Amino acid sequence: MHFLELIRRFVPPYKGEMALNIFFNLLSTVLSLFSFAAIIPVLQILFGLSESTTQYIDPATVSSLDDWLSALKNNLYFWMSGQMAVHGGGYMLFLLGLFLVVMTGLKVLAAWLANFYMVPIRTGVLRDLRKLLYDKVVSLPIGYFTEERKGDVMSRMTNDVSEVEASIMSALDVLFKDPIMLLIYLITLFCISWQLTLFVLVLLPVAGLLIGRIGRSLKRVSQRGQEQNAEILTQIDETLGGLRVIKAFNAEEKLKQRFLNLLNDTRRTFNRINRRYYLAHPVSEFLGTALVALILWFGGMLILSDHSTIDAATFIYYLVIFYSLINPAKDLSKAGYGVRKGLASLERIDKILNTQSNIKEQAHPLPLSAFDDRIEYRDVCFSYREDVPVLRHINLTIRKGQMVALVGQSGSGKTTMADLLPRFYDPQSGKITIDGTDIRDVSTYDLRALMGNVNQEAILFNDTFYNNITFGVDTTQPAPNGQTWQQAVETAARIANAHEFIMATPDGYGTYIGDRGSRLSGGQRQRISIARAILKNPPILILDEATSALDTESEKQVQEALEHLMKDRTTLVVAHRLSTIRNADLICVLHEGEIVEMGRHTDLLSLNGYYRKLVDMQNGR
Repeated sequence: MHFLELIRRFVPPYKGEMALNIFFNLLSTVLSLFSFAAIIPVLQILFGLSESTTQYIDPATVSSLDDWLSALKNNLYFWMSGQMAVHGGGYMLFLLGLFLVVMTGLKVLAAWLANFYMVPIRTGVLRDLRKLLYDKVVSLPIGYFTEERKGDVMSRMTNDVSEVEASIMSALDVLFKDPIMLLIYLITLFCISWQLTLFVLVLLPVAGLLIGRIGRSLKRVSQRGQEQNAEILTQIDETLGGLRVIKAFNAEEKLKQRFLNLLNDTRRTFNRINRRYYLAHPVSEFLGTALVALILWFGGMLILSDHSTIDAATFIYYLVIFYSLINPAKDLSKAGYGVRKGLASLERIDKILNTQSNIKEQAHPLPLSAFDDRIEYRDVCFSYREDVPVLRHINLTIRKGQMVALVGQSGSGKTTMADLLPRFYDPQSGKITIDGTDIRDVSTYDLRALMGNVNQEAILFNDTFYNNITFGVDTTQPAPNGQTWQQAVETAARIANAHEFIMATPDGYGTYIGDRGSRLSGGQRQRISIARAILKNPPILILDEATSALDTESEKQVQEALEHLMKDRTTLVVAHRLSTIRNADLICVLHEGEIVEMGRHTDLLSLNGYYRKLVDMQNGR
C-alpha cells in the first residue's frame, strides 16, 4: 500500500512516460527469452544431443494452441536439420550466433528505452517535490520559523527530497518492472517443466523470508539518519552566521569538537543503515546460488529418470532463465529497502506539507486597492504563547499622511505591533482595519501591496544592485512616469543616497552584492533597502528601527534618505533612537504591551512620565 501511495501522489503527471517504461521493460524481458532460446539448438548441435527425427507438420492441420506451438517448434527443428544437412553444422552455428546477437541487441535497446523514459519521471518528480516544498515554505507564516530550525527545513528540502525521489523510482520497480519480469520468467519456467518450477516455488518463500528480515528496522534508522543530517546543516548554518562571535570568544575548538561529535554520531547511524542495505545483495546472491545447486540436483534427477519431461539442453536453458530471475528478485528486495528509507523521509517532508497556516485567507476576499483615510487598531490583544501576553488592548488610529512612532523599552511590543499590520501574525482578539475594512477580510497580497518595509537588518539577496532594488515590483509592467525601469531604479537610488556608491562598483547596477549584501557596509545595505521601498512607492511605510545599528555618519545619510521616503506617506516607525522621531505627528509609548502615553514630542515631555524617562536615559541623565 505504501508503494501505491507514493505512485498515486507523485507519478500521475508522467503517466505517458510510465506507460512507455512499462512497455519497453516488458519487451526487453520477452526478447531476452528469445535470445536465451538459441542456447538449446547450439548445445544440441555442438554435443549431438538430438538427432533429426522431425517431419514437417502443416500448422493448418492443428486445432489447439498447444498443438500449434508444438508444430512450430517441430518445423523449426525440421528446417534446422535440413540446413545442417546441406551446409553443415558450422553454418547453422553462425546463424544461431547471429540470431543471438540480434536479439540481444534488440533486448538492450528496449532496456535502454525503458530507462530513457524513466529519466523524465525521475527528474520531474524531483522538481515537483522541491517546488511543492518551496511553495509551502514561502507560504507559511513567519511564526512557523521561530519554532523550526533552519537547518532542519533545509535538510527536508534537499536530503529528504532526494531520498523520496529514489524511493519513488524503487516503488515503480516494485510495482511494474520487477514483477513483470518475474511473472514472465516464471510462466516460461512452468512451460518448460512444471515439476521443477513447483520445487523452486517451495524454496523461494524461504529465501524471501530470510532477506526480508534484514530490512525491518531500516525505516526507523533511516529517519534518525535524516534528522542527524538536518542537525549537521543547522550547525553549519549557525557557524557561518556566527563566525564573528565564535572567533571573538575563541570558541573555534569548542565548535570543532561539537561538530566532530555530531559527525561521529551520524557516521554510526549511517554505518547501520548502509550495512543492512548492502547485506541484501550478498545474502540474496548466496541464497540464489544455493537454490541453483538444489535445482541442479533436482533437475538432474528428473533428466536421469526413465520418464523425464526435460532433456539436458532444455535444462540448461531452464537454468539460464532461472538465473536471470534472480536479478529482478534481488532488485525487488533492494527496492523494498529503498522504499522504506524513502517513506521515513516522506514522513519528515509531510510534517511541512501538512502544516496549516494560522493566517487564513478568505475564500472571497474584499477588494483593497488603495488607502484613503485611516488605519485603526481596535482593542487588539496578541501573544506568541497563551500564557505570555505581548500586546494588551491596543487602541490606535493612524490617519493618512501621518507619521506615527512606537517607542518603549525592549520587549514592550513595538515590533510585534508593527508586524500585525501586514498580517505576519493575527491578533487573538480585536481587529485592525484599513478604511474601516478588517485586514483579515482582504487578501494578504492586496494588503502587503500597499506597504513598504525597511527593517533594522537590511534583507538583501545575492544578486545585482538592480535586481535587489526592483525586488518588490513587477518589471514586466511599464515603469512609472514614462521612464524605463533602469531610469526608475537610478531615480530611486539617488533619492536613497545610493547612486554614487553603486556607480563606484565595477559593473554599476549590474554588480553582485554578495550573500546578504556582504560586500556592502551597513549603511549601504540600508540605503539599498530604502531604494527598494522608494521604487515600490507604497502609500503605507513601516520602519522598524531602520537606523539603530548604524554609525553616526551612516545614520545621517540613511536618515536623510528616510525623510525623502516618508514624504507624503503614512508611516509607522518603530524607534530606538528618540532623536529621529521628534517631528512625528503622534508618538505612542508602550510599556509591557500597553500604550501608556500618546502625543507629540513636546506634549509627552511635559507629562513627565514614561517618555520623559526614556529621553533622559538616552541623554545620559
